[in-house]
Amino acid sequence: MPVDNIEINELNRDQLRERVNTAQRYQAWRDARERLSGFRGSLVWHRSGDGDYLLRSYYDSAGIRRQKTEGIRAPETERLKAQWDAQRDEATAREKALREVLARQASVNRALQLGRVPLLGARIIRAIDAAGLLGRGLRIVGTNAIYAYEAAAGVTVDASITTTEDMDLLMDARRSLRLAAAADIKDGTLISLLRKIDRSFERTRQNFRAANRDGYLVDLIPPAVDPPWRRGDVRIGASEEELTAIPIDGLAWLESAPAFEAVAIDEKGAPVRIVATDPRVFAAHKLWLSRQPGRDPLKRRRDEAQAKAVGRIVTRELAHLPYEADDLRMLPRAVFEAARPLFDATDAGLL
Repeated sequence: MPVDNIEINELNRDQLRERVNTAQRYQAWRDARERLSGFRGSLVWHRSGDGDYLLRSYYDSAGIRRQKTEGIRAPETERLKAQWDAQRDEATAREKALREVLARQASVNRALQLGRVPLLGARIIRAIDAAGLLGRGLRIVGTNAIYAYEAAAGVTVDASITTTEDMDLLMDARRSLRLAAAADIKDGTLISLLRKIDRSFERTRQNFRAANRDGYLVDLIPPAVDPPWRRGDVRIGASEEELTAIPIDGLAWLESAPAFEAVAIDEKGAPVRIVATDPRVFAAHKLWLSRQPGRDPLKRRRDEAQAKAVGRIVTRELAHLPYEADDLRMLPRAVFEAARPLFDATDAGLL
């Protein structure tokens, strides 16, 4: 792979306009969905003894259905129910309308060829987001993170360095992770979450990895610790089939780096929120990987190409992220200095 000739193409005006529209409309829909979620459960009249009582059903943080009475039927409780019903109807209508807007937007995005994120990968990321884990203990790392950097910068990079049939999930083992109750996932496990998307996903002999029938891989990885015995099994759910994260050197830099969030677009034109790691740290880590003698030569060349491409994206399009030591203290000095040329303005065509 000719790492010095990776193409980075800017979106045209029409594409940029619709990328902005997509992100704005997607955020409006997410806000509407969040408001609607506040009306999970019910508020109904219930006959008990000698009167009707207003009974509220709701779900607690553990997903357990609870009930409580708001009082006997009276003008005050009548008003409470009428207000609740009206607000729920309004929230339902708004969420539906914005969902329809996004469906129309997806058609526009397909016509403009804005779709980038592979469909299965996008579905997995959305499921992790809906489960309350994206950006709250899990980040997207590896090749799929590049789609976030592209989206934020308004560019696309050569497909030769973004095509992938796997996904790496960086698990922040400093946090206690649990799937949100709303995800309704059996046993609260990541493997069960994946099976809701594709029933063929199975944990492989490598316990940190799941694979489907087409060979798409999902890896759960945390940073390595020193000494290794300080970290026991790292997992999300308690099922015997759950993925058990495997520690990998160098990921502590990605874990400690600032999060980077952007709304990308999948192959069908639908938006997908990606929470990755800071692109400067991504590029430095990829360059470091490319120079590890034990790494597969083909992967080393791809690592170097990705490092150079992301470095150019940051330097050319993300000027608010300068390559400065004070911002990137999680990187070892040697790694920081080795990656400095990736962010050279002259090489990026700016000077």
